[in-house]
Amino acid sequence: MPNDIYGFKLKTIDGEEIELDKYKGKVLLIVNTASKCGFTSQYDGLQKIYDKYKERGFLVLGFPCNQFGSQEPGDEKSISNFCNINYGVEFPMFAKIEVNGDNADPLYKYLKEAQPGLLGKGIKWNFTKFLINKSGIPVNRYASVTKPESISHDIEKLLD
Repeated sequence: MPNDIYGFKLKTIDGEEIELDKYKGKVLLIVNTASKCGFTSQYDGLQKIYDKYKERGFLVLGFPCNQFGSQEPGDEKSISNFCNINYGVEFPMFAKIEVNGDNADPLYKYLKEAQPGLLGKGIKWNFTKFLINKSGIPVNRYASVTKPESISHDIEKLLD
């Protein structure tokens, strides 16, 4: 298992391949997202905490996923348009991925190993959140029901 998230390469929602070491030294919240979910309104909260802490070195990274109730059926362009029009999302969004099963993205295999949840190493639903410290280490995992604004205290501790 890797020591941190920095060795992973992923495609942005615009198709650009990047390495996560681009975010070295930042506190990150990695979230699997969906546009047609009961928790979709959390995009608003994610944008608010991004706005609140971005000047201090905090980023939200959104990873659309269609594995839960087929609630992210669109392609990257339609997902991007949805996020911009409905929630004014400005934080980095990535290409659609799988988070569970044999085809789970290697980043998510690592996150689930580092921070198991109620289902052990599985992701239960959309908007599961992983908090990553400045060294690229996952330090906490939050369930879908956890509102982004409610983890401000944990984010602030890592930014200090």
